[in-house]
Amino acid sequence: MTTGFLVVDKPGGITSNAVVTRVKKATGTKKVGHAGTLDPLATGAVVIAIGPVTRLIRFIQEQPKEYFATAEFGVATDTLDADGAVLSREPMEVSVEDLESVRPRFLGSIHQVPPMVSALKHKGRRLYELAREGVVVEREAREVRIDELEFLSAGPGPYPEVSFRVVCGKGTYVRTLADDIAATLGGAAHLTALRRTRIGSLDVDTHGIPADDLEGWESKLISPHEALRDLASIQVNDETARAVRHGVRFVGGEMVSLPEGEPVRVIDDEGDLLAVYSRTGDISRAEVVLSQ
Repeated sequence: MTTGFLVVDKPGGITSNAVVTRVKKATGTKKVGHAGTLDPLATGAVVIAIGPVTRLIRFIQEQPKEYFATAEFGVATDTLDADGAVLSREPMEVSVEDLESVRPRFLGSIHQVPPMVSALKHKGRRLYELAREGVVVEREAREVRIDELEFLSAGPGPYPEVSFRVVCGKGTYVRTLADDIAATLGGAAHLTALRRTRIGSLDVDTHGIPADDLEGWESKLISPHEALRDLASIQVNDETARAVRHGVRFVGGEMVSLPEGEPVRVIDDEGDLLAVYSRTGDISRAEVVLSQ
C-alpha cells in the first residue's frame, strides 16, 4: 500500500481540494488528505498525506508556516484579497520605516477577527458560503501567533505594494494581518499575492513537486518519520516496540523520558515510525499507532 507524504506546489487559481483530487488520480489511492488549506489566489506548499498516514495530519497542521506576501495599501476589498470587489480607495503612502514602527505590535500572541471568506462555521454553515450570499455575521477575535515578521519592500505612490515575510502559527490569516497592519497606520490593504513556502521543516523548494506535473511523484514521497521530524523522538528496544505496535499504555519505564504534554515520535531500531505518544506524569499514551 502506498503511504507517505508529498509537498505539492499549488499554482494559483485552484483549490487545495483540487490538489487532493490530482494526487488521488496520480497515485491511484483513494485515502488522501491535506494538512492545511490554501486559498485559490495563493500558491505554494500543500502537504498531502497518502494512505494510513492521514491520521498524522494534525501533527503537521500544528507546525509554523512561512509565507511571502504582497499587499496593496490604500485599497480595501470585501475579501481582503485581489479576488474581491473594491470597497474603497484612499491614498496611503507608507515606507518600510513606517511599517517597522508598528511591527512589534504584530509579534507574538495577537488577536485577529477571521475574514468572512474563511472556512470557519457559523450556525453550521461556512463563513465563505454566507459571504457569497452577501451575508455578514459578527465574528469573535481569535488568538493567533506570529513568530517572525519581516517587511521586504514598500513601493512608491499613493497605493504602494508592500512585500513581507511572515512565520505564523495555526489559524493565522495573512490577509487579515495585512489589513490590520494598514489599519494601524490609518488605512486599509488587501493581498495581491501569497505564497506558502513551508510548513514546519517541509519546504516547497526542497521537497516540492508541481501540482501540474505529478509524474515521478514516487521519488518525492516522504516517510512518516521524516515528515514529522519537527516532533521530538525516542528510539525504543524490540520489546517496547512490540508493545507500542499494540498501543499499550506505559507507566514509567523508558517512555518516562518523553517530554511531558508534547507529541513524540516513537521509532524502532530500524528508524521507522511506529506511533506518536504523549506523556502526562508517569503515564504515556498512544495518540496514533501506525500498525493499527
